[in-house]
Amino acid sequence: MSPTPQNLFGIHTQALDLWQRRADVLANNLANADTPGYLARDIDFRKALAAAGGGADGNLPLQASTPGQIGAGPGASTGTAALAYRVPTQPSMDGNTVDAQIEQADFAANSVHYQASLSFITAQIHMLRTAITGGQS
Repeated sequence: MSPTPQNLFGIHTQALDLWQRRADVLANNLANADTPGYLARDIDFRKALAAAGGGADGNLPLQASTPGQIGAGPGASTGTAALAYRVPTQPSMDGNTVDAQIEQADFAANSVHYQASLSFITAQIHMLRTAITGGQS
């Protein structure tokens, strides 16, 4: 029996999904920077990844073989439950809580984290190909 990709690449496959989701949320915040009354949102990456990986208590999340079974199915931990409203640092007269500079900095940092997880997975694939081919190209 061969290991599944989640076991093969460790937590990085779930981390990639979360980094992608967070990039979407931050891009949405930046797109609505001038929308009156828009409330900025963000993902608490540590909590979402802990929920996806089973948490610190060692309990594993329930696995459903098909969507619609018990719970929300695959990806439930990265859904809207992981989203939270960002606490505004500078109040706005129109009720918008997006601070473009913070959002841009968070987006750049998120991109670095995404790239790091992607680089780890790429290195793992390269290592596996080397092991399979015996070091020959």
